[in-house]
Amino acid sequence: MGITQQARNAAVDVADGIEDRTGLIGYHRWFLFRNVPRGISIWHSLGFALLVVFVLQAITGAILAMYYQPAANTAYESIVAITTQYDWGWVVRGMHKWGASVMIVLLFLHMAASFVMGAYRYPRELTWITGVLIFALMMGMGFTGYLLVWDNRAFWATVVGININGTAPFLGPYILDFLRGGPEYTGQIIARFYAIHMLHIPGALAALIGLHIYLVTRLGVTPAPWKTDDPANHPEAWS
Repeated sequence: MGITQQARNAAVDVADGIEDRTGLIGYHRWFLFRNVPRGISIWHSLGFALLVVFVLQAITGAILAMYYQPAANTAYESIVAITTQYDWGWVVRGMHKWGASVMIVLLFLHMAASFVMGAYRYPRELTWITGVLIFALMMGMGFTGYLLVWDNRAFWATVVGININGTAPFLGPYILDFLRGGPEYTGQIIARFYAIHMLHIPGALAALIGLHIYLVTRLGVTPAPWKTDDPANHPEAWS
């Protein structure tokens, strides 16, 4: 037996051991290799495009977090330093900044396409609900991230946004105090928004995205309405 065959057998043994103890390989096959209905178009790829942009945002955000200083007297200066002093800092910051806008645009398109496709109907109601929650959290990411530049435009735009949230019935005053971290606007708000932007919302987003992907895999994608008469679009016809 040659060295190549021995290495191949060893790799197979390792894979079998992992599958026996975790089931990850079987899940991988179930996740990737499945039948889909006809009528799939580029509009069905928007969800995956969103996932790619989210991963890029997470990577660039983690890099920026190593250099950003979330304090009233250092935040803006650290942004300038990232952009002008560190190697490739302007690229990473540009990817994160414009990636946020791309993510919002893709999110609107994905929601609109899903609505037109009727993805909110039985049995995919929970898939639609998780998508709506992801949409709300994405908007929260954009809102909290806008302040972190800590210039005049970012500060006053955030003040306006917080005041609008404060007009909500019943919960408005509590939301107002929570977002600004007290009765007045102070420099402490930047640390609060940084924690929300870097920890709370991304954690909730990761959980919701994982659930959303599971539901899409479990229940399948919705074919285009003009393809519903195609027998191949019915699950009993898939083979």
